[in-house]
Amino acid sequence: MQETHYSLYPVGFLHSPLKDRGAAANQGHEGAPDAWLEVDVAVAQGLEEIEVGDELIVITWLHQAGRDILKTHPRNDLTRPLVGVFATRSPDRPNPLGLHRVTVREIAGKRVKVGPIEAIDGTPVVDIKPVLSPSADS
Repeated sequence: MQETHYSLYPVGFLHSPLKDRGAAANQGHEGAPDAWLEVDVAVAQGLEEIEVGDELIVITWLHQAGRDILKTHPRNDLTRPLVGVFATRSPDRPNPLGLHRVTVREIAGKRVKVGPIEAIDGTPVVDIKPVLSPSADS
């Protein structure tokens, strides 16, 4: 793979009761808790117009993921054959971006309680996007 440098910086971090990968659900709707997303003060104005009840896509950098894994057993089920990571939602992949569809539960300044979200405590957030209605243009 050709090496090209791109820079991402976190716009915030998650504060979750999940402390390790093994405790996290595979998907948010599978029993994941709510968590606080604390946005950096430098980008806090970007939260304007977000309200309780809104649905968001939180894009995370899965900082504990294996970046050299290209094949995996779907859902860590060893009875299933290996497949390429791009055909799965595995956190282990060359660029470990996580996509989490969440609902805003509470807003307190630059902190937004969202959930359910399966990311662990300390996970960097690289972007936040609204969920658009099916008829909306992106």
